[in-house]
Amino acid sequence: MHQIALTIGKLTITWYGLLVVAGFVAGLWTASRRSLRNGISSEVVADLGVWLMIGAIVGSRLWHVVVYWEEDFAGKPWWEMFAIRHGGLVFYGGLAGASLATIFYARRHQVPLWKLADVLAPSIALGHVFGRIGCLMNGCCFGLPTSLPWAIHFPPEHFTQGAGVHPTQIYEAIGNLALYAALAWLYRRKGFDGRVFASYLIAYGALRFLVEFFRGDYEVRYLGGWATAGHLVSLAVLGCGVGLYQWLRRSDAIAERS
Repeated sequence: MHQIALTIGKLTITWYGLLVVAGFVAGLWTASRRSLRNGISSEVVADLGVWLMIGAIVGSRLWHVVVYWEEDFAGKPWWEMFAIRHGGLVFYGGLAGASLATIFYARRHQVPLWKLADVLAPSIALGHVFGRIGCLMNGCCFGLPTSLPWAIHFPPEHFTQGAGVHPTQIYEAIGNLALYAALAWLYRRKGFDGRVFASYLIAYGALRFLVEFFRGDYEVRYLGGWATAGHLVSLAVLGCGVGLYQWLRRSDAIAERS
């Protein structure tokens, strides 16, 4: 756990912030190269990048503020809501915000939405790899206590007080890297538009659902104590992915027959 990457005068740059930015850059670069296969210019992806960053950051921070208001923000100065350099970006909120930004951009610039979503889907997983490494450096999203050989130990002043815990950030980073490779492969064989994005929702929902069993940073649990908020949202995302996949496949089949 090393939160500060470097200090320039009074400016402090954290590893979390650097890695989040690196994730955006890596995601946009790979998406711009992939877009040419679908007849979408790399300039479109570059132009969309600003919208994605705004949508993702606003969505992820808003989700965190709403969910953790009592624990992190009640009674504190209002500007704490905007202090994202120390963490506090919830991925599912970022995914929702970036999705809305993509829909808005596609409609405004008349870009095929599902083609664009397929271009971006593998890069979402790749960018998330960097984000989870940032979580590790920041000490957030940590796991439950464990005595397994690969347990990690945060400093004594951390919430875990130096006890061995599951490296859930690494679990998810590895899973997202594998998902990136699988989706990049699927993109070249996708069949109908939207298949790659729908597959991403299904696969990531399943991956996150599994990782949530090892997370130890939740104070509130549901369904008799076994389910986290992440479990519930992951099931919703997985279900949306299955529904979207079936709908797009059916629509494509109808279009081919007509």
